Amino acid sequence: MPEVFKQKILKFLTRRDYMPLKLHPLAKALGVEDDQFETFAAAFKELYQAGRVVIGAKNLISLPPPSSKMVGKFRSNPKGFGFVIPLEPNAQGDLFIPPGATMEAMTGDTVEARVTQRGKRSGKMQYNGEIIAILERGHDQLVGTLNKENGQWFVKPDGNTLLEPVSVDDVTAKNAQINDKVVIEIIAYPSEKYLARGVIIEVLGKAGLYDSEIRSVIKQFHLPEEFPSQCIEQSRQAANDFSPDTVESRDDISDQVVITIDPPDAKDFDDAISLVRNLDGNWVLGVHIADVSTFIAMNSPLDIEARERGNSAYLPGKTIPMLPEILSNGICSLQPNQRRFVKSAYITYDNDGHVLGRDFANSIIKSFERLTYERAYDIINGQVTGEKPEVVSLLKDMEHLAQAIEKRRDRQGAIHLNLPEIELILDKQGKVIDAEPAENSYPHTIIEMFMVEANEAVAALLDRFRVPFMRRIHPDPDSISTNNLIRFVSLCGIKIPRKLDRRAIQDLLAFVHGTPAELPINLHVLRSLTRAEYSPLHIGHYALASEHYCHFTSPIRRYADLLVHRLLQCYLEQRLNMIGLEEVLPDAELIEIGKHISFTEQRANDAEGELKKVLLLQMLSEHIGESLDCVVSGLTNFGIFVQSTRFGIDGLIPFEQLSDDEWRYDDHRHCAVSKRAGKMVHLGDPMVCQIVSVNISARQLSLAPLEPLTETEPKPKKAKYQATRTRRTSDRRRSTSGRIPDRRKAPRRKK
Repeated sequence: MPEVFKQKILKFLTRRDYMPLKLHPLAKALGVEDDQFETFAAAFKELYQAGRVVIGAKNLISLPPPSSKMVGKFRSNPKGFGFVIPLEPNAQGDLFIPPGATMEAMTGDTVEARVTQRGKRSGKMQYNGEIIAILERGHDQLVGTLNKENGQWFVKPDGNTLLEPVSVDDVTAKNAQINDKVVIEIIAYPSEKYLARGVIIEVLGKAGLYDSEIRSVIKQFHLPEEFPSQCIEQSRQAANDFSPDTVESRDDISDQVVITIDPPDAKDFDDAISLVRNLDGNWVLGVHIADVSTFIAMNSPLDIEARERGNSAYLPGKTIPMLPEILSNGICSLQPNQRRFVKSAYITYDNDGHVLGRDFANSIIKSFERLTYERAYDIINGQVTGEKPEVVSLLKDMEHLAQAIEKRRDRQGAIHLNLPEIELILDKQGKVIDAEPAENSYPHTIIEMFMVEANEAVAALLDRFRVPFMRRIHPDPDSISTNNLIRFVSLCGIKIPRKLDRRAIQDLLAFVHGTPAELPINLHVLRSLTRAEYSPLHIGHYALASEHYCHFTSPIRRYADLLVHRLLQCYLEQRLNMIGLEEVLPDAELIEIGKHISFTEQRANDAEGELKKVLLLQMLSEHIGESLDCVVSGLTNFGIFVQSTRFGIDGLIPFEQLSDDEWRYDDHRHCAVSKRAGKMVHLGDPMVCQIVSVNISARQLSLAPLEPLTETEPKPKKAKYQATRTRRTSDRRRSTSGRIPDRRKAPRRKK
């Protein structure tokens, strides 16, 4: 627990809007309970003794001021300046590096900067920096597009890692041509006089083609590709040794009605459901999860590779699996009419969805039927004839129980956000031709509820034995985030309690449902919450209102689940309380693994978002001048960001494009305001925008209002983007952006 408080203190003190507090008010702001204060104070004392926090006048607590030098990660800006994000938090936060003082550092470089004072602002000292040393380069390879100008070959890097082109030599060695996507290795970094120099080490294909772009994103984000030969051999051996008909140590429930519900193009099925009434008339839910741990021994080549990958990565049209397909799509996948090994979590409920008991077992199942979400929805609503009566009855019962569980979890304070989810439509070549709202029928919620219940059941079991394990944690929001949310809601004209607890947030979301304020309020609630992550720290899951939570239901695609399965196996073998148990990893090791797999999860999400953006920008580049229905999604001191309601992509509107008036960002009222007309733009405001330009390499979409915001004379309307619908070939996975992370089960992807 002290480590939890240390992290919360440092994170809270690094906020730009933090105002120094004394110890007791600081504890209150962080939501520390009275019986936890002694531990909190001990954690603070350790930070103070280590010099990571300071106590100033009137016993006010803050981070130490920056010293004369700062070491951190550099982040560049296209306008020539940048910021150093310090490795050790300080009162300054990110250090501004003005143009001409960057020493040609690249985004991701570890640098040392000289810190100088530039005067006070609002009573607080402000600092500038000058980079004096590049300690470690963040990148030695880059991906970009090859071009030629004035006889000189150069590569324009993708993204914002390096903003200027890289000069390349010996292009013919790899037979590269103009407009090829290439991977280059940096042999000379940029200086004040010269561009960076590199050598082409791989040609990925022509820029703009789906295969080239997806390979580019894989290289850019360093996603894993081919499995080592030892992993393939281990997978083949496991498949050869798999003999489900001769196992006596498992419960054989292959004659029971067990079904899977997944998207139509799913290939790996890692969870199945059964549901029956017991002799007391109570519900017994069976959540049966693919028993991956049986086939992957601890510290074996497959285990080491899975830990390094962390999770499967899902890109539009392609999956990069955590496990070889001979396992993920083969003997581990709960395919219909195939005997498969599972770990079963049995949860007993009363008619109101309250948990009466939990039990666990190693089992053998045979999936009775494989359903899609759409078909399950149609069956529940009586729109399908000829379906097996057992399946119809099971689905009806599942719906009934899920509704009861959902009501119970809502009473407990679980938070559900309603944000638009967009699914891309691709043609056979991988080109985006349109988008549509993601399918969101109630069977999604049914499976979601059951997976959350199973995850919680296993975490509660492991907590009973007081063993360290990999949790899925979601910290409570701090007081500053909550106060900012309250301020914004008040600006929207909505009355809200001064104490914004889970119940108040639920009431707020229910109040704005179906109104114009729904999107901006949901966006602000989302931004007030921290990101869920993997850690052994026992702090619960705020969004799910869960004290005990872990990931157990997707071991095919998440390493955290595999770790949990091994501990559950120890329990089933009645040895979980043994001293020196190999499967019980110490906290320190779990913390490091948790940091790594949290990183790989975010990396996969970023890569998915990057490829989606590239594909969308390619499509929109063919529609310059046409209009998009948008909503304001961000406000800055140089312009506003808007999001296309159709495609889910953000674009920038500089202030000068809004109208001929003078605009500024008003932080107090959280809006953009025009000086003469007094026009205000708020987060969530609808706006019809015109596509001005597209820069695919820089990942930038530039927009302008179709009608200037402070003019009364309407301009001639532009043609609105229209798409020809063709046969859909994209994945059917639902985006996770619409809800708090972990509320639903792991996504399904086409392999």
